[in-house]
Amino acid sequence: MNIHYFQHVPFEGLACMEDWVRRPSNKVTATRFYEDGRMPFVELFDVLIVLGGPMSVHDEKAYPWLEQEKILIQKAIERGKKVIGICLGAQLIAEALGASVYKNTFREIGWLPVSKTPAAKKIELFSDLPDTMDVFHWHGETFDLPKGATHLLSSEACVNQAFSYGDNVLALQFHMEMTSEAIKTITEFCQDELVEGPYIHKEETFYNDDNIVRTNQWMYQLLNKFTQ
Repeated sequence: MNIHYFQHVPFEGLACMEDWVRRPSNKVTATRFYEDGRMPFVELFDVLIVLGGPMSVHDEKAYPWLEQEKILIQKAIERGKKVIGICLGAQLIAEALGASVYKNTFREIGWLPVSKTPAAKKIELFSDLPDTMDVFHWHGETFDLPKGATHLLSSEACVNQAFSYGDNVLALQFHMEMTSEAIKTITEFCQDELVEGPYIHKEETFYNDDNIVRTNQWMYQLLNKFTQ
C-alpha cells in the first residue's frame, strides 16, 4: 500500500503504528506540518492517517495549513481512499464531513473505558474487540456525528468517541496507538493540561503496561481489517 500520514506536532507521532506502517510492502510518505506544510496529491496514496495534536480544528489563524488539510481530507474521502483519524485527526475528519467540533463538557486524560454502540456490535471491523475497552485519552474537544456516519463508541464523559463513514473512513477520538514512550512524551509537552477534573487521571496511572500492550494489539487488528 501507499500510505501517507499527517503529523501535526513532533510529540504525537505514529507510536505503535510505526511498525505496521513501515512494513516492507508499504510505501510511506508524510506531511509534518511543524516542518513543512506541503500536501501530497490524493492520487499518490491509498491510505491516509491523520494523527493527533494539541491544537483545535478552529485554530486556522495560528496554523494556516489546517484549511488545506481539511480540503485534502475531504478529497481523499470523496475519492474512496482509506482515511483514519486519531484524536485531532478524528475531529478534522468530522469537520471535513460537515459536522461541528467544539469543547466537550469534560476533558478526558488517562485510561478510561469506551463502550460499543449497538451498531458497532454488528460490524465486522469491530468483531474482535470487547464491548467495553479501557483506552488512553487526551482530549478536551468533541464532535457531532457527520450526516450518514455510523456511531461506534461512547464513554461516560463523551458521547461520540468513534464513528465510521461508508467503508473507507474511521475516526477515533482516543489513542490505541500509544506506547509508554509516546505517553511519556505527550505528558511532558502537555503537562499544563493535567489539572483537577473528574475525568483527568494522575500521571502515575498512565504507564500501565498491560493496557498498552492490549490497546496496541487492538490498533493492529483495526488497521489490518480497515485496510483489507
